[in-house]
Amino acid sequence: MSTPSYAVGILTRVDLNDEVVEYLRRIDDTLAPFGGRFLVHGARAREREGTWPGGLIVIGFPEDDGAAAWYASDAYQAIIPLRAANADGWIALFDGVVQPHRGIDVLQDAHA
Repeated sequence: MSTPSYAVGILTRVDLNDEVVEYLRRIDDTLAPFGGRFLVHGARAREREGTWPGGLIVIGFPEDDGAAAWYASDAYQAIIPLRAANADGWIALFDGVVQPHRGIDVLQDAHA
């Protein structure tokens, strides 16, 4: 069974200039072939514990290799410099979980 995958970014600084606007105009076309869609994009953090470090972006993909395939695609690689030159933060890819999933299931996964 395929699980979803996610691209997650936490950006601590973004210079909203012409290059970033161009990146934002082009990113949706890079997501479409992989079924990617924004789940969180620029929402204000409502902190409950600790201080949130920056702006959160979460992009979901329906397949377990979707996030990695999108990130490695020629189309996305072509626009990364537009963001990277104008923003600081972290980008990481994550595998989702098979549903239904309970909190204790992580213990089983740790012993696999």
